[in-house]
Amino acid sequence: MEPSNVFVCLMGLGTVFVGLTCIIILCQVMSFLCMRSEAHKPVISSETPAPKSTSPIPNRGEFVAAVSSAIAEDLGEDVSAIRIISITKL
Repeated sequence: MEPSNVFVCLMGLGTVFVGLTCIIILCQVMSFLCMRSEAHKPVISSETPAPKSTSPIPNRGEFVAAVSSAIAEDLGEDVSAIRIISITKL
């Protein structure tokens, strides 16, 4: 004896909704665990700015050429299309 079509459809829908409910519960548990683990991380204060270096960049022309060629390669552009306005040392 074969199961009826209605029974098969209801079992399929039930399986899907039970699976989705399990995924939702798993996401909520993981979210709770992630928030709880982030609470134990040390807080870095942004009140003190990073010290700026005032020393000049040695071989500035070569450095600008290397940076502009790397940017041009990443963007797929010609090096002459890249215009670097300023470079500051961090």
